[in-house]
Amino acid sequence: MLNVIYAAVALGLLVFVHELGHFLVARMANVKVLVFSLGFGKKLLTYRRGETEYALSAFPLGGYVKMLGESADDEIPEAEAHRAYSNKPPLVKMAIAFAGPFFNVIFAAFLFYLIFVTGFPVLRPVVGDVIQDSPAAHAGLKKGDIIEKIDGKSITEWTGLQSVVASSESKPLEFSVRRDGKSFDVKITPKEIEDKNIFGEVVNRKMIGVGPSGETVIQRENLVNAFPRALQRTYHISELTVLGLYKLVMGTISSKNIGGPILILQTAGKTAREGKSTFLNFVAIISINLAIVNVLPIPILDGGHILFYAIELIIRRQIPRRTIEMAQRVGIAILILIMAFAFYNDIARMLGAGKVFGVF
Repeated sequence: MLNVIYAAVALGLLVFVHELGHFLVARMANVKVLVFSLGFGKKLLTYRRGETEYALSAFPLGGYVKMLGESADDEIPEAEAHRAYSNKPPLVKMAIAFAGPFFNVIFAAFLFYLIFVTGFPVLRPVVGDVIQDSPAAHAGLKKGDIIEKIDGKSITEWTGLQSVVASSESKPLEFSVRRDGKSFDVKITPKEIEDKNIFGEVVNRKMIGVGPSGETVIQRENLVNAFPRALQRTYHISELTVLGLYKLVMGTISSKNIGGPILILQTAGKTAREGKSTFLNFVAIISINLAIVNVLPIPILDGGHILFYAIELIIRRQIPRRTIEMAQRVGIAILILIMAFAFYNDIARMLGAGKVFGVF
């Protein structure tokens, strides 16, 4: 039950932020917004303020902002023709369509900022398991050793150790190690091995043959330093998401990696139980995924609308409504197939018939 609650909170926030982007930019462009709904289908709760009806609808996986003139059957009073979405220039309509995904990216950056300011756990550079016959084993490293420096560079967290080793040349590195309160230096030459990256591809990487102990410490950034780190994290996750989608389309990554609502539900509950920063990190990653998927040039998605308006900008006339409607039917069919496949992967994972690695 808690999984459902955490997933509902996460998805509700992301949908609200996405639709808020469309809503605010539409209002800025003087487009009349008729409905702002979280969810699709039958309206369960409604509230009217001014010219807009705010609604909570039955089907929770999404939401929408309905604008005057957006549908072909809308009756547009002559006095409000200038406020109709259909009568706005292509660039204005592109801005409204792009605002939803853009707000999701901004929201992700905000969540990362909160994580860095309020504190997040990082692995200490404390040695856990030592692989037999590895460079670390030959150098005498033992479980519980603390790596303080590598070639004079201070190491404060495990990722720092990984980064230095991964970027090293094929020469000995001088490790400053603390054991039982005493410090000593030891030289270790990283070994290059074949391994798999996060996409399951075989790559060469350097290693010394140790794993982390699992000990963590809470790290915080000040209000100023947290800002560039949040932007850097947002860019990094966005880059990985785009690369992952590209590799999925090209067949480099198995389609079994696609996860759906069930996987999101399970992961939301799991990350929430692991702590605030882990849950916020999960929501931020899903927000970026939502943004990038929505700008894909698939009819019915924001990216499909942007594509139509870009074409209108080039040909300098509106695309026939019938053409758009036919394209959107195709887009809906594509989304249904993807969703069905995602559900299949989720169920297969639950039954042990397949392995799903994640939602991004």
